[in-house]
Amino acid sequence: MSPRTPRLVLIGPPGAGKSTVGHLLAESLGVTFRDTDADVETTEGRAISDIFVDDGEPYFRRVERAAVQRALGEHDGVLALGGGAILDPDTQADLTGHSVVFLSVGLADAAGRVGLTTSRPLLLGSPRRQWQELMEARRAIYEGLATVVVRTDGLSPEEVRDLILAEVGA
Repeated sequence: MSPRTPRLVLIGPPGAGKSTVGHLLAESLGVTFRDTDADVETTEGRAISDIFVDDGEPYFRRVERAAVQRALGEHDGVLALGGGAILDPDTQADLTGHSVVFLSVGLADAAGRVGLTTSRPLLLGSPRRQWQELMEARRAIYEGLATVVVRTDGLSPEEVRDLILAEVGA
């Protein structure tokens, strides 16, 4: 039996709409939705912010990597990866050949969607500055992995879904 493969993989920073749009895409495509951040929280039995505080980012990244690897091999619907999952070189290699959609978003829209609160461990301190620094460090990776880039600023989740479906020919 061959491994399953996601129909679409969504990547992007916090506030891009990966979970919201992912659910809509899955519904439109008649498949299930899966989020690796939720997988990590289920496996660990605690929130990601608690994992960061209790065990640190390196531990979280190891658990996240395992969750991504598992999901890429067994999920055949729409898959959303945590914003930093793409930093792992093995994950980058694993995404080759997949339909990867980068949901690009600017700071203003991201802040409006998630509030850039302290429940996001990498945004502690100055959330807006931290978010901008994350994007500066990650944008080239997101773009390099993407087979489709969709700018989400000013669009409703339904409009983003429709753009993605048009781009991937679904």
